[in-house]
Amino acid sequence: MNNSTVVEKIVDYIEAHIDEDLSLDKIANALNYSKFYIARIFTEETKCTVYKYIQGRRLTLAAQKLVETEQPIVEIAYEAHYDSQQAFTLAFRQLYECTPNMYRKNGVFYPKQSKICMMGPFNGYSFMYYFILLNNFECRETRLHNATGSIA
Repeated sequence: MNNSTVVEKIVDYIEAHIDEDLSLDKIANALNYSKFYIARIFTEETKCTVYKYIQGRRLTLAAQKLVETEQPIVEIAYEAHYDSQQAFTLAFRQLYECTPNMYRKNGVFYPKQSKICMMGPFNGYSFMYYFILLNNFECRETRLHNATGSIA
């Protein structure tokens, strides 16, 4: 199984269980890989850690709820797996550069971390695309890899 397929499995598992507690151990056990292998392959292929990906996805889904619902911010914070509204506001502000309340008042949803999508090989290259506009993340928008893993 190639690395892209493993990353697809990881992403699919995360997306299917985004509302649950997600640890590297839980993901690894569900996919029958070691947590070290999953962490290494995911970071090598995406240039983003599993934790940062999960955090970005949860904050993006929270941003969508802020705009599309009247749900209290504290409930959205708990659903995004933050222990307090204060911790949620801090993480949200780092990502969206405004507070959740200001974001809600703006009324326009824009995703900061979309689902990563891996594409199959094409003439010896594999494609991975995802949209990421995060200031503190080292991920890229589109990547092209050859069979040795280097970027073309």
